[in-house]
Amino acid sequence: MTTLTAEKTAEIVSKFGDSPQDTGNARVQVALLTERINDLTEHLRSHKKDHASRRGLLMLVGRRRRLLNYLQKRDLEGYRALVAELGLRK
Repeated sequence: MTTLTAEKTAEIVSKFGDSPQDTGNARVQVALLTERINDLTEHLRSHKKDHASRRGLLMLVGRRRRLLNYLQKRDLEGYRALVAELGLRK
C-alpha cells in the first residue's frame, strides 16, 4: 500500500484545481480521494483479512460520495465532467 506522494498530490491539484495551491476545491478533493481509494483497493486485493484498512476504505468512499453530492447540487456540468474524467460510475 503506497501513500500519496507530494509529487502525485501536486500533479492532481494542478490538473483539477484552479491554481497549484487550490487543495480545498471539491473537484480536487474528489480526485485525491479517488487516488487513495484506488490504492487501498489494490492493497485489499492481496490482503483480504485487513479489516481495519477496509473500514478506512469505506469511510473514504463515503466522504467522496458526500463531496460528489455537493458538487452535483452546485455545479452539475462540472460534476458530470469530473465523473467522466475519473471514470466513476453514476
